[in-house]
Amino acid sequence: MAQLLAGDIGGTKTILRLAQANDEDIQHHATHELAIETLYEERYPSQEYSEFVPMVKEFLAAAAQKVPIVKPDAACFAIAGPIVDNTCQLTNLSWFLRSEFLSGALDIKSVQLINDFEAIGYGVLGLQPEDIYELQAGEPSEAAPKAVLGAGTGLGQGFLLPSNGEYVVFPSEGGHVDFAPQSELEFQLRKYLLEKHEISRVSEERVVSGMGIISIYQFLRDRQYANESNEIGQAMDAWERGAGQRSRLTDPASIISKAATEKTDLLAQKTMEIFIRAYGSEAGNISLKFLPRGGLYIAGGVTAKNLDLIKSGEFMYAFASKGRVSHLLDKIPVRVVLNQSVGLIGAVLKASRNFKQHLWESGYEFAQTASKADHV
Repeated sequence: MAQLLAGDIGGTKTILRLAQANDEDIQHHATHELAIETLYEERYPSQEYSEFVPMVKEFLAAAAQKVPIVKPDAACFAIAGPIVDNTCQLTNLSWFLRSEFLSGALDIKSVQLINDFEAIGYGVLGLQPEDIYELQAGEPSEAAPKAVLGAGTGLGQGFLLPSNGEYVVFPSEGGHVDFAPQSELEFQLRKYLLEKHEISRVSEERVVSGMGIISIYQFLRDRQYANESNEIGQAMDAWERGAGQRSRLTDPASIISKAATEKTDLLAQKTMEIFIRAYGSEAGNISLKFLPRGGLYIAGGVTAKNLDLIKSGEFMYAFASKGRVSHLLDKIPVRVVLNQSVGLIGAVLKASRNFKQHLWESGYEFAQTASKADHV
């Protein structure tokens, strides 16, 4: 059995998982066909560790109390930040991660760092039916691309292309495309954001993200669309004054979306109406670009928390409103990812691919050595 170590690393928390799969299955099956068993999992507060290696060693020591033998064959760590040449300087932590150093420090032959949304791309390959809510059945085709889109802190995007019986994942910076207003009110929102932030353009993720929800609310509040409630007003006031300690404050976006779902606040309801329409419109945009008949997967923390609003119909209306090419989107399966561990699932699956590559290279090198010996 091959042991696989995976991690989902964030500025606030890090989740580590030790899993195992049959090495014969890894060699001969596609990633999405693997039967993977979780052996041990733990969550750690990232800020309490000055470096990543001590955390992993603590995790492996704890796992050894539950698992007879702990010896990972491959590891993959998903990180909310840019990866360059298998290195990453985390934005919200002092950690500097390099796969080669981690391999030596942890005594693991194969260690890879991937972007957190790339991990989500791999993760959708390992989802079960109960992990998904289907917004549109479409006409699925496993020979076609898949696409992933997810609103969270930012707006992540990526796509998967079929290759030799598996899918290859490609991350994207599509969340930084220009925000395209669809109504007079949204044009006013764009103008508001340009002036408020003194910027020359508004990206899609300034509107379609957790921060986007707050920005839309501020716009409507400052425009005096409706009266502000005491609860949301206090949360917004603390948020706007506490720029340097926002990680410790209650996120107003969750309060706004909750009030909108419960229909107790007009400002919140209008905020989420604009947000859901913009989100659905961008889902339609990415679908036109990739025609993902393999499935469009809507992930991200903001998505799962607002499932009832997404199911209401506004999301899919905006998704399908693409003029003369709208009919093309009828064939796209649209699926909301309910499993919030999808990134960790993806890191495990990517570790299995890395182990498969290591086995192939080891076998290849052995075959080359044997072949040379035969000719001596």
